[in-house]
Formats: sequence, structure tokens, C-alpha cells
Amino acid sequence: MSSGFIKTEDGTEIFYKDWGRKDAQPIHFHHGWPLSADDWDNQMLFFLANGYRVVAHDRRGHGRSTQVDTGNTMDQYAADASAVVEHLDLRNAIHIGHSTGGGEVARYVARYGQPQGRVAKAVLISSVPPLMLKTEENPGGTPIEVFDGFRKALAANRAQFYIDVASGPFYGFNRPGAKISQGIIDNWWRQGMMGGALAHYEGIKAFSETDQTDDLKAITVPTLILQGEDDQVVPYKDASVLQHKLIKGSTLKLYPGYPHGAFTIHADVINPDMLAFIKG
Repeated sequence: MSSGFIKTEDGTEIFYKDWGRKDAQPIHFHHGWPLSADDWDNQMLFFLANGYRVVAHDRRGHGRSTQVDTGNTMDQYAADASAVVEHLDLRNAIHIGHSTGGGEVARYVARYGQPQGRVAKAVLISSVPPLMLKTEENPGGTPIEVFDGFRKALAANRAQFYIDVASGPFYGFNRPGAKISQGIIDNWWRQGMMGGALAHYEGIKAFSETDQTDDLKAITVPTLILQGEDDQVVPYKDASVLQHKLIKGSTLKLYPGYPHGAFTIHADVINPDMLAFIKG
């Protein structure tokens, strides 16, 4: 089937898409908060056209997956991703994650993919590891008050909050001279509102307070790290720069002026960069 659901051990149904020849090398995409597999439409079409099998799933509580009230943690996100991989029996796979999805990839690769011998390479785009939250050990992180503000805005008026994020910092549409796409804003909002408010609320803690230093240190497969230097959501100096230091042999590419959602609005640049890495 080209799409369907798998049921995890706790009964959660995870939606997935699976396009392309089943004997082709698989690329598995992991989306950001609070979105869905649809955020990868451009990349899935691009890599499918280049001969790859492309897979993406909706994280629990997001998109078409079950709106559960449990398991909204990075540990469970990685376990669910592994369940999809094992159901489809993906081998020699490339795992690509954006933002929270990058954290999911790091934990999946470290705990499941590498030990099982299923992963060939990884790509982290504007990703949250090693730790977003500002602490004594992570002085360059984002203060807890920022994430508390996210939670307050989500609980008060989630629909408006999602419009504000998509039309503002996520794509850099709040920058002078930005080329604004109403379709991209609407699609972000559509994906967000498909998911469950509770999973999204609890997901803020998952993406901001999970220390993934050990996950990054454990990764040994070739890893490409991409991020825009004008990322207003995940500051690159506390994310991709540190990821590069922690993942041995990784490749770091920074894009001047690119925002958090760069792979959407600059797909014409980032897709070929990822393809070159995958083929290399």
C-alpha cells in the first residue's frame, strides 16, 4: 500500500506514506512540530523522481495519527518511528528530520536504527538537539519563559498562534523584503490544526527539554547537518554548530539569511544539497 496505518504496542495508530519502488533505497522523513508528513511533499516528490523510495509518517498526536494523551515524549517518538521502519522493513535507509523531527531522528538512529543495522545516513535540518532549553550547562539555550509563552498562546487560542508562527518567524516572513507565500502559511496552519492540542502542548516540553547530547555522540553513520543562520526558532549556534561537534565525521552546512523552515521556501537549493550528500 502507498499509505496506511500501523498500530504501536500501546494501541496508537501511526499514519504513514510509502511511495516508490520497494527495492529502491528508502528515505524516511520526520516532520517538525506541530506539523505532519505533508510538510515533506516537495522533498518526497523530488526524491521519488530521483529513484528513491520515500516514506514519511505523522507523529503520534499529529496529522492523521491518533490524538493520544500519552507518550508525547522524544523516547516514544523514536519508538514509534522504529515501529514504522520495522513494519515496512526499511533497510539501508536515509533518515531526514527537521526541527523536532531532527531530534526524533537522532534518538531513533542512536537507539534503534544503528543497533539494528538499518541506517545508512542521516540528515538533520534546523534540528533541536542537543538541548534547546537554557540551563547552567547550556547557557546559549532559550529561556524557559519562551516555551512557557508558547504553551500559554497555544492554550489560549491555538488557531491564532499557528497563524502567527507561520506568518512570522518560522519562514522569516517577518523580515523586511521577505517574499511571503499565503499558501505556505495556510498549509502550515492546516497541518497544525489537524493534530491534537494536548499532544502539541506536551510536545513543547519534549522538543525543548530533552537532552540529546548522548544521542549525538552515539551516531556513527555519515550525517549532514543543515541550518539557516537566520533561524529565529532554533538558534543555530546552540544547535547545528554543537551537533557538528558532537557527531563524529559529520558535515555542517550553514545558509546565510535562511529561516527555520528553509527546506520549504529554499527547496531548490537544499534538495540538491541533500541529494549530493546521499549519493556521495
